[in-house]
Amino acid sequence: MEGIVCITYRCNAKCYMCNTWQHPSAPDQEIQPAIVDKLPKMAFTNITGGEPFTRKDIGEFVERLQDKSDRIVVSTNGYYTDRILALAQRFPKIGIRISIEGLPAANDELRGLKDGFDHGLRTLLELQEMGLRDIGFGITVSDRNAKDLNELYTLAKRLGMEFATAATHNTYYFHKFDNGFQDVEMICGEFEKLSDRLLDSPRPKDWFRAWFNHGLANFVRGNPRPLPCEVGTDVFFLDPYGKIRPCNGMDEVIGDLNTQTFDELWSSPRAAEVRHMVQKCDKNCWMIGSASPAMKKRLWVPIKWIARRKIDRLLHRGRNKDCRA
Repeated sequence: MEGIVCITYRCNAKCYMCNTWQHPSAPDQEIQPAIVDKLPKMAFTNITGGEPFTRKDIGEFVERLQDKSDRIVVSTNGYYTDRILALAQRFPKIGIRISIEGLPAANDELRGLKDGFDHGLRTLLELQEMGLRDIGFGITVSDRNAKDLNELYTLAKRLGMEFATAATHNTYYFHKFDNGFQDVEMICGEFEKLSDRLLDSPRPKDWFRAWFNHGLANFVRGNPRPLPCEVGTDVFFLDPYGKIRPCNGMDEVIGDLNTQTFDELWSSPRAAEVRHMVQKCDKNCWMIGSASPAMKKRLWVPIKWIARRKIDRLLHRGRNKDCRA
């Protein structure tokens, strides 16, 4: 079981691909850290928002989640450097992922956050100096920043940090329904270039990321998911009001953790109804939150693709050497 715990819809950024900042949750209506005690055991938990560091009690969520989750990663725009460093000092095993939407000018324009790139990079470097190991940054790709994708990967690689990718989506969570892709093949070409670079990495973990990025190109082209979506079964989304949902893409509620136990709502007729909706969902979303659990259950699918692509690349290089000879 994996969980996404969204502790606020408040955000200090004004991102081009997300209007959540226009629909903030009221602080007095947001979940409190004690609600974490009602969650099940999880292999992985992502704490997100909005901007989760707008909440000064984020550490109380992490403290309670330590007994619930094998791994915890917080997604942030990296602006609140002092708060992030304080959390990392308190919980040195935590993961931090900072969203960076391009090189400095592009990032600050697309995130609507003055000096956002500087804040994000400074936060990452200070976390690294502290010795935090599970750190990295990532980009949500669209026509407006696709050309920065591989440059940012190069930066992450040089810094020895993890690099995450996504493509723009339309969901109730983002309050956006007009995100789209104009130059589809340009965007897909950048994803496929990154995929090839990841395949050349000596780390097997990067090979699976290569397959995930191949899936992002597939999503941008409007094709079906390469693996079935099983949100609401393998993963859940807890919103800032205490509602358990299958994900942050489908505007359906399984139950209310304020008034029910997790076991009650997870095994309810409503949960079965929502899972049936998931099976019929035609959004074909390809986000790491839903793709990762599916990959872990069906490892042979990415493994076959990785093996085939590596063999093809070796043969191609061999042919090129023969031609040069």
